[in-house]
Amino acid sequence: MPRLRRVGYRDAQTGKRYVFLTNHFGLCAKTIADVYKDRWQVELFFEAIKQNLKNHAFVGNFRNAVLTQIWIALCAYLLLRFLKFLSITGWSEQRILRLLQSNLFSKKDLLTLIRPSPPADHDCPLQLSLLA
Repeated sequence: MPRLRRVGYRDAQTGKRYVFLTNHFGLCAKTIADVYKDRWQVELFFEAIKQNLKNHAFVGNFRNAVLTQIWIALCAYLLLRFLKFLSITGWSEQRILRLLQSNLFSKKDLLTLIRPSPPADHDCPLQLSLLA
């Protein structure tokens, strides 16, 4: 049976206490906690990719096929997050993705899709009724 080390760590910002099991005996508790925190961020990132891009299974079983699909999913998700960043509407990734899917074969500028123009003054009947 492999030897394990129990590491306790208290987060200074939140005050929460975490306990980890590791087989690394030369690293300090803070380093172990940072590694697990970074691994958790990677898990959350892949969960977001699976949730938003519906990427539940790999198309191929070979290493190159799996890596290609992961790279394509990463690029697509980063582009989606960048569009959300550029958007002034505050829409979710799901809504932006649906908008892109519905306009997939139309020649429209992406920025005009995610930044709809405000209605012109003559298009707003409420303003006309207030002025009359």
